[in-house]
Amino acid sequence: MIIFKEVSKSFGNREIFNIEDLKINKYDKVGIVGTNGSGKTTLLNMIAGIEDYSGDILLDKNIKVEYLKQIEGITNTEISKKSASILKVPSKYNKYLSGGEKTKFKIADLLNSKGNLYLVDEPTNNLDINGIKILTKAFKEKEETMLIISHNREFLDNVCNKIIEIENKEVKLYDGNYSKYLSIKEEEIQRQEFLYESYEKEKDRLKKVVAKSKEQSKNIRKTPKRMGNSESRLHRMGGQKNKAKVDKFVKSLETRIEKLEIVEKPKEVEEIKLEINEKSKVYAKILVDGKNINKSFKDKIIFKDASFQIHNNKKTAIIGENGSGKSTLINMIVNRSSDLKISTKLKIGYFNQDMSILDYDKSILENVMENSIYDENTVRKVLGRFLIKDEKVNEKASILSGGERVKISLCKIILEDINILILDEITNHLDINSIEVIEEALMNYDRAIIFVSHDKTFVDNIADELLIIKDKKINKHMGNYSSYIKSLNKKYDNYNLMILESKMSEIIGKLSMEIKKEEKEKLNREYDEILKNINKIKKEMN
Repeated sequence: MIIFKEVSKSFGNREIFNIEDLKINKYDKVGIVGTNGSGKTTLLNMIAGIEDYSGDILLDKNIKVEYLKQIEGITNTEISKKSASILKVPSKYNKYLSGGEKTKFKIADLLNSKGNLYLVDEPTNNLDINGIKILTKAFKEKEETMLIISHNREFLDNVCNKIIEIENKEVKLYDGNYSKYLSIKEEEIQRQEFLYESYEKEKDRLKKVVAKSKEQSKNIRKTPKRMGNSESRLHRMGGQKNKAKVDKFVKSLETRIEKLEIVEKPKEVEEIKLEINEKSKVYAKILVDGKNINKSFKDKIIFKDASFQIHNNKKTAIIGENGSGKSTLINMIVNRSSDLKISTKLKIGYFNQDMSILDYDKSILENVMENSIYDENTVRKVLGRFLIKDEKVNEKASILSGGERVKISLCKIILEDINILILDEITNHLDINSIEVIEEALMNYDRAIIFVSHDKTFVDNIADELLIIKDKKINKHMGNYSSYIKSLNKKYDNYNLMILESKMSEIIGKLSMEIKKEEKEKLNREYDEILKNINKIKKEMN
């Protein structure tokens, strides 16, 4: 479908990437990953023919490109009812649609087109977990070639059969989904570590031989004191020959050292471990307590007699469909609503999507240092882990990308005098690498976190309890998202088991009666089938 030959892209003097030779085959679904600013969207723009480049991008003559841009508005206000039903949105656009519904509307319109090459930039943005599930199914069922930029790892796992990585100006294609790509990357790092260790050992060995040989060369010059003049002269003549040999040998070794193929040391990733000072600690068991909460906006009821608690030292994810009240609950906690009992000792660090805590006239370093309880060295170290280092820290916040602003805002918050983090959709606009860095920082954060996220992997890796908003109530689950889904499946299995066991009892009752041979055989077959299903469910439950 697409062939890249000696393709390069630059902005002024800054080279973005080089592609020597790369092929995309028909029906491939290719995920594109890389850090913010690495050139992911630029690559899609080049394929779409809306951005120039050097080299050749050859497209199959029958290709019809359809491109869903991240920032593009609604073009068609009406879509087919079939497409609308697949994505579960109205077939006619209206201004009251939520952000997630608008995204699904655009995608439904895209998938309804007659294209055979789909370029898609961040399709999961603004979608809740259920919306991402619907989108995943729709993309999997669409039998066309797709190139997809996404920061949602589970989505890439379930949809893509190949991954393009843009890193350090290199563009590499990996076979398999995102998990397979990570596995291959880990093998590459291990191989690099082995090669580096081998290189260092050999270099060290040769240096020791050189040092020993140079010492021998020095000793050859010395003449023993007991020798006479003639003996001494003969000794020097022989020594000069030996010295010449040793010096030649030393030179050859030094040449070998110079010609050793240099192997770069794999980058070591430092952990971000942030510990709260003792003065800021909260010792209350319950940080937030809400009982029989009622909340509505005009005619829309958000909560009705809802109750919940948030415990100390817990990482709590708030989940629910778009419009269920997640942000409302966050705002009630942040603004210390009178409907809630909130510990007076709480010092809240709040990240919201408008990133209003940044002063865009100040530099990155000035922004983060403004209320930091840590010294500049620690601040620079934390910024460095988010790939903001050296002179970059002196850039004005006004020129940063959306993803960079998210990272700076989080750094600013976690380095202030706080003892609880509240985060509303922090993974939007971030590349996967940044998400994983933030995950590490949050997993190592030693106090309470309350957060909203539609990224299942992010929720799974961080949360140890969930608040589930559904039907105007707030329910609690102790555990991460995977264990919550498992518990739902268990309830569903228990229900099915109860129905099957009831049917089995009914069949046993009929078999104990006098019935015709044909009917008895039919009931025995039903019995065997039900028994097989019961055993299957029980096996899955254990």
